[in-house]
Amino acid sequence: MIRLNQVYKRYPGGREALKAVSFDIAEGEMVYLTGHSGAGKSTLLKLIAAIERPTGGSVLVKGQNIRAIKREAIPPLRRNLGLVFQDHKLLFDRNAFDNVLLPLQICGFDHRESAKRVRAALDKVGLLDREKANPIALSGGEQQRLCIARAIVNRPQILLADEPTGNLDAEYAHEIMTIFQSFHQVGATLVISTHDEGMLEKFPARTLHLKQGELQ
Repeated sequence: MIRLNQVYKRYPGGREALKAVSFDIAEGEMVYLTGHSGAGKSTLLKLIAAIERPTGGSVLVKGQNIRAIKREAIPPLRRNLGLVFQDHKLLFDRNAFDNVLLPLQICGFDHRESAKRVRAALDKVGLLDREKANPIALSGGEQQRLCIARAIVNRPQILLADEPTGNLDAEYAHEIMTIFQSFHQVGATLVISTHDEGMLEKFPARTLHLKQGELQ
């Protein structure tokens, strides 16, 4: 499903964010990315999502080479990806329903099917009764759950999450991870970056550890 082979990522100024990183992630697998701040976790997720491209090596996602992918092929690839960012990237001028609706509008779903999918996604994360609330009226944990609803509304095969529990207390973090595990149990492939040791113990999965851009 995801394969990295000798991947390098260099930024302007010569900083190497990733160095010779290689690994495979099988379909339906759940994998953690761990490492200190600046180790390259976020960069790696951006490469898998085709937000950035590698400087060297190959990143294959569902058989597509991210380094060589054409611009017009990126939207179809992303329809198979759900993305949960650290900074939420919610639209604060739209309510919860409309935030989750946005990916379906971009993909051209009809209104009736879109509404059905949005409410199913909100129900999955426990926010169905908050569909008319604006993000500013939601708690931090609820905003994170709203991000997850938006990420899964397309029913993606791959879910990428960047420090999804980083700013949450233990109770909210446990709720979020329970939601992720439920997706894994129905066959989704999950890649989650984290530095939360407690989460790794409660929800064990294969761990890939990065140190200064290198896989340990």
